[in-house]
Amino acid sequence: MSGINSVVLVGRLTKDVEVRKTTAGISYARFTVACDRRFSSSRDQNNANQPTADFISCVAWRQSADFLGTYGRKGSMVGVNGSIQTGSYTDRDGKKVYTTDVLCDRVQLLESRGSSQSQTSSYQAPEPQDPYAGSADPAADSGFNTGPSYDIASDDLPF
Repeated sequence: MSGINSVVLVGRLTKDVEVRKTTAGISYARFTVACDRRFSSSRDQNNANQPTADFISCVAWRQSADFLGTYGRKGSMVGVNGSIQTGSYTDRDGKKVYTTDVLCDRVQLLESRGSSQSQTSSYQAPEPQDPYAGSADPAADSGFNTGPSYDIASDDLPF
C-alpha cells in the first residue's frame, strides 16, 4: 500500500519573496507561509482562545519561483499545493540539521495587491514577533490585479 503526500495551504507570506538561481540557472524561491489555526489551546487572561499561527517553510521552482519573486510581497494571501519533503544537511559546526519543507507544485496569489496591502496594515499577529507588520508602499503598487477580491472565511473551505 502506498501513501499520499499532499499539502494544501492558505496563508500569508511572512516576507517579500527572493528568487535565487542554481548553478545550472534554474530559479528557486524559499518562503514561509503563515497559516492561522482554527482552534487553539492558548488562552488569554480572560480565558478566551488566542489565535495562533503555524509558519510553514515552502520551496517553489522555475516559473512559480519567478512569479512569486515578481508579485509575492510580505502579507500577500497565497494558496499553495504541493507535497512534504524532508531532508538534512551538516551545518558549519558539524551538526546534522533536519529540514521539512513543502515542495510547491502550484502557487497562487489569492487577492489583489491593494487588498493584501490593506490587510497587512490592519492585521494583528498573535506571535510576539509580528511577521505581517511593515510598511505597505503604495508607490510600489504597479496595478497588478488578479481579479476581484473575495472574502473567504475558513468555514467556506472544504477541508
